[in-house]
Amino acid sequence: MDRREFLKTLAAAGALVTVKSSGMMDVMASTMPATATASEGNADLAAIMNGEPAAMLQAAMKELGGIGRFINKGDKIVIKPNIGWDRTPELAGNTNPDLLVALIKMCQDAGAAEIKVFDHTCDNWTRCYDHSGIEAAVKKAGATMVYAHERSSYQQVDIPKGKALKSAEVHKAIVECDKWINVPVLKNHGGALMTCAMKNHMGIVWDRRAFHSRGLHQCIADICTYKPAVLHIVDAYRTVATNGPQGRSASDVVLTKALFASADIVAVDTAAGKFFTQINKNISFDDIEHIPDGQQLGLGTMDLESINVKRVRL
Repeated sequence: MDRREFLKTLAAAGALVTVKSSGMMDVMASTMPATATASEGNADLAAIMNGEPAAMLQAAMKELGGIGRFINKGDKIVIKPNIGWDRTPELAGNTNPDLLVALIKMCQDAGAAEIKVFDHTCDNWTRCYDHSGIEAAVKKAGATMVYAHERSSYQQVDIPKGKALKSAEVHKAIVECDKWINVPVLKNHGGALMTCAMKNHMGIVWDRRAFHSRGLHQCIADICTYKPAVLHIVDAYRTVATNGPQGRSASDVVLTKALFASADIVAVDTAAGKFFTQINKNISFDDIEHIPDGQQLGLGTMDLESINVKRVRL
């Protein structure tokens, strides 16, 4: 697609564009459809490019109809980012703290009665919470940081729709909240190939090893059927393109400056997955098996042409 055709496609999709183009925007253009209904009503999925995290979140929520579509005044909310690794924000192993601050502010403005943030980390939890910049940012924003390193924080629940995973110990913050928002970082993963909205659910359970022994992709899809998040916001500001999920050095990180948001977990992972596999061309989208597994469980659609997608360049 040349630049002129690309701009026409964005215009047809109702996107906001500037005169300049960019390599990453071309990647998004090649992976995201221009839907015929893109200018009609609230978006089902918003794909935002070329902004800072807070600005991209604002743009996405404007297209989706505002945070009030997803949470109500008085709700007890959990925000679940990826804080799995002892990495600074520049190394992109975790969700960007600036994005979380902006989301917390939105939830506060919407009248949330309580906002908790947690992740079951892979590296030492104190170092992850600290070096990611997330604990300090969350507390400064006025939300509560919850810990997840002790088994007593989890509750056994049934997963009746699961095929391989029939039960799991899920963090009580998820079990007890009114609603939760899933905020993963998009990046490479050795086993699952890509970690995004569906894969981020592994951080709400105590025993992640069971996923690997029972079939990783199916278990990822299965856990997503338990108390689905009301909204999925994919942080793709910086992306660990290779050697994920934590990356070895800054050379594994690409400044992609993108964000994807939707209530449909399958659609948002499809959009982000097609974007990611244009960055890391050694991975085929068709090999990310948990996405079609999720569609088969009725979690959403991979057919982006069938939903209202809005693309915005800031």
